[in-house]
Amino acid sequence: MLLKDKVALITGSASGIGKEIAQEYARQGAKVVIADLALDAARAAADDITKAGGTAMAVAMNVTDEAQVNKGVEDAVNAFGGLDVLISNAGIQIISPVVDLSLDNWRKMLAIHLDGAFLTTRAAMKAMVKQGRGGSIIYMGSVHSHEASPLKAPYVTAKHGLLGLAKVVAKEGAKDKIRSNVICPGFVRTPLVEKQIPEQAKEFGISEDDVVKKIMLKDTVDGEFTTTQDVAQTAVFLAAFPTNALTGQSVVVSHGWYMQ
Repeated sequence: MLLKDKVALITGSASGIGKEIAQEYARQGAKVVIADLALDAARAAADDITKAGGTAMAVAMNVTDEAQVNKGVEDAVNAFGGLDVLISNAGIQIISPVVDLSLDNWRKMLAIHLDGAFLTTRAAMKAMVKQGRGGSIIYMGSVHSHEASPLKAPYVTAKHGLLGLAKVVAKEGAKDKIRSNVICPGFVRTPLVEKQIPEQAKEFGISEDDVVKKIMLKDTVDGEFTTTQDVAQTAVFLAAFPTNALTGQSVVVSHGWYMQ
């Protein structure tokens, strides 16, 4: 129970990596806030945690909507008496060469990944400073926070940007014992990644199997996908770490795809 009685708000946690983290946090004793654009799915995820003996609630949150973000954090604090952990996880993917990428899609990607990270961070930090017991802010980056891939210009740009935000938050938050780190997974076989496989196969003119073997997992040491549980365990470790010794860092969970 490494996170016993900690309050954690996780964006985009009705499915995929966020849902796995929420479930693992609940098993570790945290009170979990499922924040997602899809409120019904968020409620279902919270109900699953509750039925398993954990503590959870759902809030509707479009991370690009300032009012919704502020209200979601406020509701979490009012319900559970504070906020100890924020995981900025909500994200999407759009596959396109730069020359074909629309400005609307560029802005959409950066708004969700970067505006969303900023808005949730600001609201969470205000709550953490006010309550005076510190906290941990964790961003869901990617190997693409360090590396580039074709067809992913806004995604790579946004994920690089999270590293900069995390470093600034680490410096500004230190006096209030607020830590900030980035988890950088390799390819995790979530619905987001599953969607990319046929898209990349079409764009590159290769088979879906070759997308997996020759693009996604080519540079790993063992040809394996990172799992949602791999990421969840890393998120537990970062949230439970007791001091500012580990802050402003990125932790790459990628089967050796990228080695720092």
